[in-house]
This record gives sequence, structure tokens and C-alpha cells, in this order.
Amino acid sequence: MAAAMVGKTLLDSAWLAARSTEVEATGVLLTTTMQPSGPSPPWVEAAIPGTVLGTLLKNKLVPDPFYGLNNESIVDIADSGREYYTFWFFTTFESKLKGSQYIDLNFRAINYSGEVYLNGHQKILPKGMFRRHSLDITDIINREGKNLLAVLIHPPDHPGTIPPEGGQGGDHEIGKDVAAQYVEGWDWMTPIRDRNTGIWDEVSISVTGPVKLDDPHLVSSFFDDYERSYLHTTVDLENKSSLPAECSLTIQVTAELDEEMRLLEHVQSYELLIPPGTLITYTIPPLLFDKPNLWWPNGMGKQYLYNVELSVDVKGFGESDSWSHQFGFRKIESIIDEATGGRLFKVNGQQIFIRGGNWILSDGLLRLSAKRYMTDIKFHADMNFNMIRCWGGGLAERPEFYHYCDVYGILVWQEFWITGDCDGRGMPISNPNGPLDHDLFLLCARDTVKLLRNHASLALWVGGNEQTPPKDINTALINDLMLHPLFKCSDETYNLAEESDDPSQYLDGTRAYVQGSMWDGFANGKGDFTDGPYEIQYPEDFFKDDFYQYGFNPEVGSVGIPVATTIRATMPPEGWQIPSFQKLSTGYIEEIPNPIWDYHKYIPYSNPEKVHDQIEAYGHPKDLDDFCEKAQLVNYVQYRALLEGWTSRMWTKYTGVLIWKTQNPWTGLRGQFYDHLHDQTAGFYGCRSAAEPIHVQLNLSTYYIEVVNTTSNELSDVAIEISVWDLDGACPYYKVTEKFSVAAKKVSPIVEMNYPKSTNAKPVYFLLLKLFRVSDSNIIISRNFYWLHLPDSDYNALELHHGKKVPLKITSHVSTTESTYNIQVEVHNASKNSNSAILGSLLNNHKNAGEKYDGGLQCSRPEISRIIEIEETDPGVAFFLHFSVHSANVEEAAVDSRILPVHYSDNYFSLVPGEELSINISFEVSEGITPKVLLAGWNYHEEIQVY
Repeated sequence: MAAAMVGKTLLDSAWLAARSTEVEATGVLLTTTMQPSGPSPPWVEAAIPGTVLGTLLKNKLVPDPFYGLNNESIVDIADSGREYYTFWFFTTFESKLKGSQYIDLNFRAINYSGEVYLNGHQKILPKGMFRRHSLDITDIINREGKNLLAVLIHPPDHPGTIPPEGGQGGDHEIGKDVAAQYVEGWDWMTPIRDRNTGIWDEVSISVTGPVKLDDPHLVSSFFDDYERSYLHTTVDLENKSSLPAECSLTIQVTAELDEEMRLLEHVQSYELLIPPGTLITYTIPPLLFDKPNLWWPNGMGKQYLYNVELSVDVKGFGESDSWSHQFGFRKIESIIDEATGGRLFKVNGQQIFIRGGNWILSDGLLRLSAKRYMTDIKFHADMNFNMIRCWGGGLAERPEFYHYCDVYGILVWQEFWITGDCDGRGMPISNPNGPLDHDLFLLCARDTVKLLRNHASLALWVGGNEQTPPKDINTALINDLMLHPLFKCSDETYNLAEESDDPSQYLDGTRAYVQGSMWDGFANGKGDFTDGPYEIQYPEDFFKDDFYQYGFNPEVGSVGIPVATTIRATMPPEGWQIPSFQKLSTGYIEEIPNPIWDYHKYIPYSNPEKVHDQIEAYGHPKDLDDFCEKAQLVNYVQYRALLEGWTSRMWTKYTGVLIWKTQNPWTGLRGQFYDHLHDQTAGFYGCRSAAEPIHVQLNLSTYYIEVVNTTSNELSDVAIEISVWDLDGACPYYKVTEKFSVAAKKVSPIVEMNYPKSTNAKPVYFLLLKLFRVSDSNIIISRNFYWLHLPDSDYNALELHHGKKVPLKITSHVSTTESTYNIQVEVHNASKNSNSAILGSLLNNHKNAGEKYDGGLQCSRPEISRIIEIEETDPGVAFFLHFSVHSANVEEAAVDSRILPVHYSDNYFSLVPGEELSINISFEVSEGITPKVLLAGWNYHEEIQVY
């Protein structure tokens, strides 16, 4: 029998699970003479990684807790007791160890504590949701054959009780443990009945030789204005044998030239002698890189990643262990800006205006996967965001999350597990001293730092959400996360050769630690509750100087109803009833949602006495489809205005903003840009437009047209085409500005949009702005389409536009690679208009400069083209068009035939007469599924199949 290969093997399949109270055998017996024979009662197939509740759902032993009111029928741990959710997990694995090999059993995370039994031997998994466990099982493994593994997992010690009124973190008891706090419910989340008990992250076995590598730390330092860089590396090496180990430690760094070729940048080896049974820490001499390719955040440049490999060879054995990581050379700085009082981030010396969102976690049952993470993070990049804040009541996010943030250029603010609600500032006040076990908290924090610190995307550590950690924990974190001198200032007074402490010897040392989310450059900087607001706003208010007073808002939120299909897919028919609209004596409307919407935390589109109902502004909704379509109009306008309003005061008043929040970890109905099923709302594309690195926009307060340049280069040789269109397809206002320039990282007001002041201005009209290169008018740098109304008016006139049938010509080009489809759809508004003589060529040409499309795979099947012409007779604007992708194999009567996720280069778009736009669509399908692409819009109630 061949010896086991050195390396890691995941144990991610063939697990069984059973409630502990239903299993009579002990752990010793389960792993010797009474092993489960298969999925027969009380044993069922387990979801590993995952939670107890996820396992029960997988076996249909509970209803889907995220559907309708199902969660109310699932017993809560407060009522059942902890034993009800204490579960056994069982699996087997083969091993083929030779005499000088060693093997560890690894749990990257469990919740909350456990006992491990392997072949009749017991080991303990201590408490803590955010710590790794590595157990040396060399002496108890069956070295050549089958091994029996049983794991008993206990829930958190203090799962708490859910008060009748709900609340932020329930009764806050969960705050006594070092665990995720959202599980007791929040104003956006229903309680998780098992409190996420389970083996929720990967389980693996790792085989090594006599010497094991552990927790390498990579750091890049920069000199000569980023022309010269050093790679610093420190690694732990443990000699697990009883003999001295003569070792050769090798570091190799390669750079990818293309998919099939890599450039060897460095390879160096170092001879070491490690005494028996000893762990040493070794720092590799810094490696010099001339003009390294730098890693940049989304919108600022390429996310260049080098592959760093460490390996250790032991004399007489060969390769004993190895480790690799994709590493980005970059420097992140974070200071309080004197001009605005907000926290200012720099990457590679360049200021970064932060536009991003708050993140809880991907899924409330911890059904986490690399594939789901890839979609989540790519969605954020698609919105042109550059930061995600991992909220303190959620998770220490997983390495796969960070990997895709590295790949797509999303900076990450990672909080530790403190919230004001559960840790001393909630109602009622509880846990003022935080978790009961401060040493455990710090152990988990330090282990989390080691797990994540090598990721280029990780930008900031924060002590807690709307609260600071207890004084002793906070002091320890300040000391542990102290910056190395190289990262304390931008000048180059630090002499690397003269200093003895290599930056890779620090626990981190490269990124700042801030004690809380409303301290030190966030909100008012003093910890007062000065984040928010969290409800619907008038769009123009976001542009007003008195809307928000401080330089960096860590949380500002609003509405987030998904499309009607998602409502039908996640709720029974009684949940399809739209809110009732009750008109108050003040003239405002109060929305009364149905009980299911209320349970799913619906946030209204009105705010009585402050904001009139924004859906009603488009006409009273007739049914669910009408309500959700009008909600998408509001979503687009609301979030585009939020980001445009903040960006309008870039560096003069603000340094950044994070929206509360980008998504929900369940089927919630508030604060999201895509739903739990991974379908985008129109707000997604409002953000995508507003957060362009170079952007033309209308200031809704001053009605000046502004150009935003967030890049490091001057924008020159540009002009703006301005056209106004009425509901009949006429163009009563057209203007092209003079050529102008915009300095790097500046916002410039260019010209007032004075059409509303004209004598015959229409009460509702469309505005199209195109920023273009004067030397080549085919290159549109930024395009922005608005629907607007005059003061004291509303959008009710758009109801008449519903009946217009605008002619379209749609050309689809399709290519496929295995299960991946890449479709380019060119949509042309074929309307004839009487103003064609005055219009410039821009209306007929739209090539978006710098447009990103990730569908550039090699095609195994030839490209297919299809042309569809919608020969209608009504000229006008083709308004609010949106694509969706469906399975052609599903019955038409099915509630949900969508294929998800889908990546669109744009959606919820509009075309003026004569205009053409190209949309890229990419998605994967399961085997045997035939996709179809549908186009719908304000003018097209019956969907058009374009592919």
C-alpha cells in the first residue's frame, strides 16, 4: 500500500448525524464496536460543513425556516433546552501512513464546543466559535486502513430566550459567549433556532513528515515611491519527531503571465536544524522585488496576486510539509482626515473614496461555499463597491470570502464579536463587561488574525459594532495589533537594514485597529449613536449639507423589496398580498404589511410625517407585480441618489459611506441589493451607476451636472451630451458642453440643467447624460439616465407611458463553454423621432470605456446569433428594461423558473429613440437544463424571449 501523500484532505462528505438524546452508544462504542451502519434512524445524512438546523432541513425534518412563517413552527433552543440541538456527527476515512509521517485532524471552526472520538480515543474541542482546532492523531490512528470518527457538538452555553417583542439580539444572553450574536434575531433577522450549532467550517486531515509548517505571515514593505518592495516572511516550524531535524526551508514566488505560464520571481532555500519535539519561529531574510505589480482596490487598478509557496524538506525523509498563498503587494494606510473628521484610507499611497456596504454573512444556516462566496463578492465588485464591512454581530469571515475579495478588489473591514445591543448599550442593558471569558475572546481574536492576515483585501480591524470591547480586551487588542513602524507613516525614514524587528514577526502590524464602529473617524468619532438613518428618504435630501454631519458614515440604510418572483418563491399565497395604504389626516400614507411581510422585516416606502410614499408617487399599485415593479423604480432612484449625494461632497465633506446593508442572510425584505436567492434588485444597478470610478451625475439639490473623477489621473478632453426627452419621444432640450478637464480625485460642477425652468417644461421627463471623449465620440466614459418630475409633481404620468409600445431591435450573440453561457445582447430603440436632425452621433453609439465583462472564456461551441424585431408604432423611450434568465425545462405555471445567479453588465436600463446599448450576460446551468433569456420593461408587460 502506497504511503499517504503529504498535504491536506477535506472530510466533507459521507457524514451522518443524530440527536445525542436518541443515541444510546457512547463515543467510544460509536468508534469501535457500534458504528452507525448508514442513514437509518436515528442517523441521517449530515450537512458538513454546516449546522444542526441545516442538517435537519437537508433531511426534511424541519420546514424551510426562511419560507413564509415556517420558522415559527421550529422549536427554539430556549424552549427545547440545549440537549435538543446537541448532535453526534459520524464519518469514516482511510489512512496510509508510513512510519515517519504524522497526521493532524483539523476543525477550522465549530460552534460551540465538542468532544472528538477516534477509534475509541477521546479528545476535547474547547469552547469558542472563532478558533481553529488541530489535534495530533498520529498515535491513535489506524495507520493502514479504516478510521472511525465521531464528534459530539454542544450549542453555545448561553443561547438565550427570544422576548415576545423580539429585539436586537433577543435577551442578549448570547453575548456572554464568544459566538455570533445575530442568531437571537435582530430588526432585520428572525432568530436562528439552533443558534448555529454545528461543525460550521471545514474538517480536514493533514499529513506531514517530521516537520510541520504553521501560520506563515507574509508582509510587503515599500520604498522609493513603490518602485522597490520587500517580501517579509515569518513561519513556525515544529519538529514532531524525537530526533533532530536537518531541514531545508524553501520559498518560491511566481507571477502569472497568462493562464498557462508563470514567471519565477524568487526561489531561495535556508538550512535549519530543529531540535526534537521543538517549535521554532523562523524569519526568512527579506526578498527584494523591483517594480512589483501592485494590488489595487476595485476601480483603482488591477488586483495582481503573486503565488508564494513555502516548503520544508527534511534530510532522510524528503518534502515534509508545504503551504501556498496568493499574495498581493500593497500598503494600506488609515488615518483621520483633518478636513472632514472622517477616516481616510490610502492604498499604495493613493486616497480611496470608500463606497461599499455592510455585510452580516452569506447564509443564516451557514451553508457556506466557495461558489456562493464568489457570487457574493463578484456582485459587490459589479456594483463598483470597494469595501465590505463584516459587522460585529456576524462572523469572522472565512478564507474563501477573503480570497474572492482579493480577486475582485474589495477592501474588508473586519469586526470582532462585540455589539452595543448585546454588550452594554442595548435595551435592557446587559453584559456591560462583554463575554464572560475574556481570555477566550482574545484567544479567538488572535487566532482569527493569524487565519486572515495574509489577505491583501483585509484593510481594518475594528473592536465592535456601536461599542468598544471591555477595557482589558481593548487594551490587549491595541497592543497585539500595534502597527510596525513601516506602516505608521508615509515617509521613508525607517531603515530596514538597521532595525531588528521584521514586520512579519508582528501578529499583524500592517493595518490599523479601531476600537469601535463609531469611534476614531467613523460617525462622530466619539461613540455616540450617529450612524443611520435607516428608512426611505427623498432622493434630493442625500445631496443636502445637513443630511449627515460627519465625515464617514458606517451605516446608512433604506428599502429593499425584491422582485415579485422572489416573493412568490419564498412565501405562500397569503404572503403575496401587498401592503394596504392608509392615508393619514396629515396627507401622508402609512403602509400596513401583511403578517408574513412583517415577519420578514419589511421596511415601508413611506415614512409618515417625513417622507410621502415613494411607490404611490408612480400611481397606486394594483397587485404584487405592479407593486414590486414600482418598488424597483424607487430602489434604483433611492440608492443611486444616496451614493451620488455622498460622492458629490467627496473629500470636501465626506471620506466614505457604507450602506446598511448589501444583502440579507435569509429571505428578508429590507436593506438589500440582491435577495437570498441571488437575484438583483434595481438598487443594485443604481449603485453600479453611481459608484463608477468616473461618473457624470445630476445633483438633485442644485440641479447642476457634475463629473466625478475618483481615479488617480486627470480626466481631460471630455464633454457632456445632455438630452431631455418627454413621454411622447420628443427631445425638447439638447446641449453638448464645451470641452473640459477634471483633476484627479475631484468632483466638478459643469453646467446647470435648466430645463425645469423653461416655459413649456413637461411635468415628467427623462434626462440622458453622456460623458464622452471629444477626440473620439464613440467612447462613452459614463452614461446616466434619469426620470424626473417638476417640483410639486409626481410620476403618475408614467402610468400613461405603460401603454406605449416602443419598437425594438434585439440582437443576441451566444457562446458556451461546458455549462457556462456568455451572451451579448444588443438592444436598439428603433423609434423614429422628429428631432434627429439636432441630435449628435452619441445617441447611436455606445461603447463604454473600460467596461468589464467576465465572460471571456474560450468557447467550445461556435457563437450563435439571433435577431428579434419588435415592430411597434409608438415612438418614445423604452423605459426600465430588464433581463432575466429562466429554465425552458420548467412548466410555465411554476412559481419560479429562474436560473440564478446571473451576472449582467447592466440591467433596469432605458433607451431613448435611436439609442443602442450592449448588455453582457453570463451564468451557469445544471446538466440537462436549457436556458432562455427574457426581456421585460415598463412598456413590455409580456416578456420577450431574446434567446
